[in-house]
Amino acid sequence: MLIHSTWTFTVSDRAVLPRTYRLELIKELHRRMGLEMGNESIPSVSYSGIVGHCSPVQDFLSFHTDEFYQLSLCGLNETASKAIANLDLTPTLEFLGATFNVSDRQAHISSYDQLYHTLVAAEPEPTKQFDLRFTTPTTFSQGRTTLPLPVPTMMFRSWLERWNTFAPVYLGGDELIEYLGEAIVLTRHRLQSRSFPIHSNWINGYTGEVRLQVLNRMDALIANVATLLVHYSEFAGTGAKTRLGMGKTRLN
Repeated sequence: MLIHSTWTFTVSDRAVLPRTYRLELIKELHRRMGLEMGNESIPSVSYSGIVGHCSPVQDFLSFHTDEFYQLSLCGLNETASKAIANLDLTPTLEFLGATFNVSDRQAHISSYDQLYHTLVAAEPEPTKQFDLRFTTPTTFSQGRTTLPLPVPTMMFRSWLERWNTFAPVYLGGDELIEYLGEAIVLTRHRLQSRSFPIHSNWINGYTGEVRLQVLNRMDALIANVATLLVHYSEFAGTGAKTRLGMGKTRLN
């Protein structure tokens, strides 16, 4: 089971949270869902934080009464997906003195078997390009540092690693990544650098849009595997710290 669940919030009065709220919020959501946090090398939950227009004031973020905000949780295995499906935040999410009114909830439920059958096993016509939007800061672990750039091989590696961990169908390893790196190129981007606070530190990331182009010489089966991984990114997120609110990815 896979789930992508999104809540839409409003605030009746101006709400203020510390910039570092995302860690405490995901801990609270894990507590409500009855899930342990931090005991997985590859997280089974990806999370967006509260996304929408807010005003930074020193170490705090101010949320406005005339705006809509969204929070997304995705489950990558059966246990996490069922816990997210059963999570009830209505009528309000109260957190660190701020109150968010739940105005809507949307959930997209799928499965690994369904994605694999639809996008690979059924042998559809290969997709030639992908337009991706990164709505929260995205970065990639690189030894002791991070790389805040949309390198195609790093994107596919992050998706493949999660897929191979949780899915019943193994897709491949380094040879697949090497092939994808030679056959899929970044042709367009519109990006901004964004800093993401975790504890007392800041991690550099990027937000914005990219276009990936599949070269004509790419094998049709592998092109469909690439399509599968791109669609999977909407559940898994991209890159590092997806359990803490980084790497939220949408397929346009």
